[in-house]
Amino acid sequence: MAMTGERPVLVATEVNDVTADMVIAHINQRGVPVVRFNPADFGTDLTMSARFGIGPSLVTGQIRTPSRIVGLERVGAVYWRRPVWPLFEHLQDADAQFATAQVRYGLGGTLYGLQGCLWLNHPLRNAAADYKPTQLALAHRMGFSVPPTLVTNDPNEARRFIREHRQVIHKALRWTPYQRDGVGLTSWAEPVSAEELDETVRFTPHLFQARVDKVADLRVLIVGRRTFAVRIDSDLLDWRRDYSALTYSVVELPNRMEKTLLAYLDHFGLASGSFDLAVDRDGAFHWLELNPNGQWGWLEERTGLEMAAAFAQLLVEGSLAEGEADARA
Repeated sequence: MAMTGERPVLVATEVNDVTADMVIAHINQRGVPVVRFNPADFGTDLTMSARFGIGPSLVTGQIRTPSRIVGLERVGAVYWRRPVWPLFEHLQDADAQFATAQVRYGLGGTLYGLQGCLWLNHPLRNAAADYKPTQLALAHRMGFSVPPTLVTNDPNEARRFIREHRQVIHKALRWTPYQRDGVGLTSWAEPVSAEELDETVRFTPHLFQARVDKVADLRVLIVGRRTFAVRIDSDLLDWRRDYSALTYSVVELPNRMEKTLLAYLDHFGLASGSFDLAVDRDGAFHWLELNPNGQWGWLEERTGLEMAAAFAQLLVEGSLAEGEADARA
């Protein structure tokens, strides 16, 4: 079915994404067309054509799924949620790597170049904001309390840091779908001692951080200019280890903190982001990290906060605003 009327919203995500379903349901209620696709379906259930240097539009063409056809020049907003790129497992390794790269740079490059539409968030801006050392430097510059942190591949330097700060944790610099012997492994924040370290530390950079004497964690989701702050209470160092052990309460951020978090997103050109902060015994906040595309669906279920509706509103109103701008032009 071809898209007519309102400028459609593209939703790029994996097949079983309940959180995306929540947002799409709200967009549907507003009567705005939605085209959902997954890059992994390229060549089977996903087809694209794009032309450049032809006519007044920078890019013309279309995206086609089994049920939708949308003109690229008509896209009003893009929700870049949890897309999966194809792996072409039926091909030999070299051929599969080549084919995957073509999809990333062909489909991805075309979409990334779309003009006049709202991105939530643009993948290239997500990527720029996803480096923990960059986050720490910016957080410190913007006045957040940042736990003393060391990034190094020098085991002697790491040992000195641990002995200096005594209670230190280790974090992965980047999450990956890591498996060992076919078993998926997740990297948690873990306590680390100087005696545990050996020469294998030299193979990659490691992040070591002084442990905050916290009493709770804070997850802050920002959507556009709307802020949702949830206090997470548990006895866990890393609350992601056991969601059944958590209790939640909705809190209101100090005005200055909210403005600083908004400015943090603005620095990277992000429309949304999920911040993690630690709360100490005096009620002070300590920076942990930003996830530019963090999970939030379970928080809506536990707290009743209307997060999905906020995403839908931003996508729809952003789409309409871009459409009105085109009409005025």
